[in-house]
Amino acid sequence: MRVLVTGGAGYIGSVVAGQLVAAGHDVTVLDDLSTGFADAVPPGATFVRGTLRDCAAEVLADDIDAVLHFAARSLVGESVANPAKYWSNNLGGTISLLEAMREIGVRTIVFSSTAAVYGEPGRTPILESDPTRPTSPYGASKIAVDTTLTEFCRLHGFGAVSLRYFNVAGAFQSTEGRWLGERHHPETHLIPNVLAAATEGRPVRIFGDDYPTPDGTCVRDYIHVTDLADAHLRALGAARPGEHRIYNLGNGAGFSVREVIEVCREVTGIDIAAEVGPRRAGDPAVLVASSAKIQSELGWRASRDLRAMAADAWRFTQARSPR
Repeated sequence: MRVLVTGGAGYIGSVVAGQLVAAGHDVTVLDDLSTGFADAVPPGATFVRGTLRDCAAEVLADDIDAVLHFAARSLVGESVANPAKYWSNNLGGTISLLEAMREIGVRTIVFSSTAAVYGEPGRTPILESDPTRPTSPYGASKIAVDTTLTEFCRLHGFGAVSLRYFNVAGAFQSTEGRWLGERHHPETHLIPNVLAAATEGRPVRIFGDDYPTPDGTCVRDYIHVTDLADAHLRALGAARPGEHRIYNLGNGAGFSVREVIEVCREVTGIDIAAEVGPRRAGDPAVLVASSAKIQSELGWRASRDLRAMAADAWRFTQARSPR
């Protein structure tokens, strides 16, 4: 199958692109490198530098069969400060992609969505049927794309799958030995920030330790990036004309901030210091997604634990550190 991976030079997109190449697919990566890295594009994939608006139609015309769509802005704080940027890029860019797909006749798409569409949930674990009440323009732009996909399936016979997940962690070692991991600027995710603190010999900051959780710190869902890539490949095979399927991805339990820091201490062998600060506005105590639906329908489940995520992320960090 000839597959287009938009945003395939980013963290998750590059790992999925690598898995697709390994599975024998003919892969084209489209990325403008605004947040991605050219050296993350897997060997064996064709790389096109450009935006969805400028290049999607041309790339799709090259006998593409399906699209895996990762190209998006994803910083919650930035979306609050500059919502127009997120509506233009995440929704506007996706509509340009979908229109190009419709005109050329490509009807299969897997969309990298987010559990941020649920906002502050009324219960956990969160089910796909629970209300979507995003609390940021980032989450709102993603649910808008989901709504658009539903309409393209209904009106134009698209087969779409949206995957909603919270925190992705870990790193992936390709067959040629390269490690692919998180290189966000700025970095907002907990595990790479804890590992950076270990490398730099500084304390990591905990935002609040008085939540109604077992140790007082927030609990979040984490899945390994390799498990996430597996879910995308399964979704690619599950897309059916006229259907928009939506699946949550999660570990089903969640890990607290203190648990993450402790596992990072064990993996690195460094006694990483932690300092507690005030809560951040809008941080729910617990965010955990149920994966029962995708387990039942596609046979997917998270197979790698928190230690594996931290250990692989640490290997990626060490591989990139100056010797």
